[in-house]
Parts: sequence; C-alpha cells; structure tokens
Amino acid sequence: MTDFSRRVSQKLDKLTPLQIQQLVEDCYSQTEIFNSIFQSLPSGLIIVDENFCLMKINKAAERYLPFKSNPEEAKEKSPVWNIIDDEEIARFLQNAFEADKTNISNEFTVATTGGSVRFLDLYVTPLVQNQNQNKNLIGSIIRIDDVTEKRNQEVLLHRMETLAGLTNVAASVAHEIKNPLGAISIHIQLMQKALRKKREGDGMLPPPKYSEDYLDVITQEIERLNKIVVDFLMAVRPISAKLELVNPNKILEDFISFFMPEFNEKHIKLQSELCGCDVRLLLDAKLFREVIVNLSQNAISAISKKFDDDEERIKGSISIKSRIESDRYILTFADDGTGMDEETCSRVFEPYFTTKSNGTGLGMAMSYKIIKEFSGDISLSSELGEGTTFTISLPVPQMERKLLEFKDCGLSGE
Repeated sequence: MTDFSRRVSQKLDKLTPLQIQQLVEDCYSQTEIFNSIFQSLPSGLIIVDENFCLMKINKAAERYLPFKSNPEEAKEKSPVWNIIDDEEIARFLQNAFEADKTNISNEFTVATTGGSVRFLDLYVTPLVQNQNQNKNLIGSIIRIDDVTEKRNQEVLLHRMETLAGLTNVAASVAHEIKNPLGAISIHIQLMQKALRKKREGDGMLPPPKYSEDYLDVITQEIERLNKIVVDFLMAVRPISAKLELVNPNKILEDFISFFMPEFNEKHIKLQSELCGCDVRLLLDAKLFREVIVNLSQNAISAISKKFDDDEERIKGSISIKSRIESDRYILTFADDGTGMDEETCSRVFEPYFTTKSNGTGLGMAMSYKIIKEFSGDISLSSELGEGTTFTISLPVPQMERKLLEFKDCGLSGE
C-alpha cells in the first residue's frame, strides 16, 4: 500500500465514494505488482504461518520441489512438510519448526523426472511484520535456490586439474609400449630372415615348430601390449561421478557387513568405530565404495603376506574409523600388515606402480582420482613390518555443517 493509500485509509469515514473507489483500485494495482514480482523471482519462495502451514508459494518453488499434491489446494490445511514428496527436505522443515529454529539452511539433492540430479539450497528465515513500531513474528519464509550449475562447475574444475597430470602417465605408457613393440619387431625379422634363407637354399620352409616358436612370442607380446593399452585407457578415462548428498557411514556399514565373511575366512579381525553424526557428503556412493574395496584388498594382501606362516587363528587386524574434525570428514583405514618403506610410500598413488606380482598398479591411482573428484585428500603413513594407515579427508558441505550444529553433533558453532 502506498503512503497516499495509507493516509487516505485513516480517513475512510470522510471519503467520497469516488475516493474509496480510487483507494481500492490503488490497493489492487499494488497487490498485482507485488504478486508479479513474487512469481517472477528465480528463487523459490514458500511463505508459511506460525504453524508452518502454507500461505503462499511461487512458481519457482513448485518447479524445484516435489509435491505430493497441488500446493494451492493444501493452503492452511496442514504443515508444509506433509505435502513435500521428499523425506529429507520434509524432515528438515519439521525439525526447524519443532526446534523453533530460524535463519538455518541446508543443501539437498533431488532427482528430476529425467533421471538427473538437482542440487538445492533451502533457507528458513523469519517472517516479521512491522506494526505500530513493533515487530511481530507471523511466520517463516522458505527460500529455495538451484545450485546445480555451481556444483557442476566445481566438478568440471576438478576434472581439468586431473587432466593436467596425464602427461606423466602418457610418458610412462609410451615407455611400456616400446618394449613389446621391439620384441615383436625382432621376432618378425627373425622369421623373415629364416624364411628367406630357406628359400634361397633348398627352397624348403622351416619346420612348423620353428615358426610357431616365434609366433607364440609375438602373440604373447601382442597380448601384453593390448593389456597396457586397456590399462592406460582405464587410468586416463574421466571419472563419471554422480555426486549426491549421501551418508558415508552408511556406505561403510554396508561394506563391512558384505565383506565380513571374507575377513573371517582369512582370520582377520575387523574393528570399526564410526562417528555418530548423521553427516552427508557430496559423493558418488559407487565410487566411494570402490575406494574402500581397494584399500581392503591391499590390506588383506599385506596381512596375508606378513602372517602367511603364522599358526595363530587371528592373523592380523584392520581398523576403520571416522570422525568429524572442524569442517572435514576424516576416515582412517589401518592394517597391521607388512607395511612399506619410504620409497614405496612415495609412489603408491602413481599409475602402474605395484608391489604385487599380479597387480596392475592402477587400484590406488584410481582411488586417488576418485577422492580428488570428491574435492578431498588421501594420504598414508606406513612403517615397514608394522602396518599402514590411509587417511581420507572429505569436505563437509557448508549447509551440512550448519545442520550438524543444529543437531548438536559436536561441530563447533554458535
């Protein structure tokens, strides 16, 4: 309402019918303008009353959030979380209401009808009405921002950083390819020379076995060359990570349950101590599990090698622990296997470097790439004959940190 309308409304009893009509038209015009602005905003807005019942919603909010029913039909009937068809978002809003929290936010992932993932930031702020120089809380404003493009740009940046390291890998592959190519060339030349000598002499070709010996070597070298190329393609291919907000502890629990029979079979004692926080990180669950599997296989190999002749039933142990430290999720994966010397430790994450007779040297290199894709870090400490500890550090998203503070999960905060 304009200042003119406000002044006029205070003197309604003295207004003529024409003036009253002008006042109503002015109010209607102002309402239409504000409604047009409200509906045109790129951010989604949901206005709720003190009981979190829906009062008003714009088109962007309807487009971003999944609803069980038409929001317009649910106005002022029940709390807004009852009509949102996403369990985590609904629980966040209900917790905000029940804990009487304002100025809180969190980030969520929502699947679209096309199968892609959309990243949304939700902010809950108080709705205050100024009346007679007093500020009265009459509800809350829920703002929804689509940050999918921002997240995709972050992923693209990490991939570009990864490509910068491919020069060294390409050089290593070129060196590996030269050896089998040289062997193939030499044995073909030997066959050509032998055949030419025979034809120039008695015209008789060499016995089949004589030729087959060379052909067998050539075949083996071709297979070796093919394996090098396949491994190279696997090492340099871009990681197609589908990042979503997931609970890493849940992935670890499922992994432990699945691998426990193998640990028991090899008489390896597993100790796990996961933090109690319901933290969610931007991860690809499948790729994160791949990293854990690689660490487990390396640990099992190191333990088996150390305790191969040990007659004790428990031949070794693996420890998996997680904790929240400042704004990072820290995961430690330790074993009491053979351990590594300083030189080996410095090369663990290099492509094609392996201490196993049948290893490809790509497992830990891929693990390193995956953790970097998650904007994290992975390091190790090891002592020869004592064991190895891998430490993975992953960032806790800002919205998730605020939620942890909100849930009193031990993070520092106001």
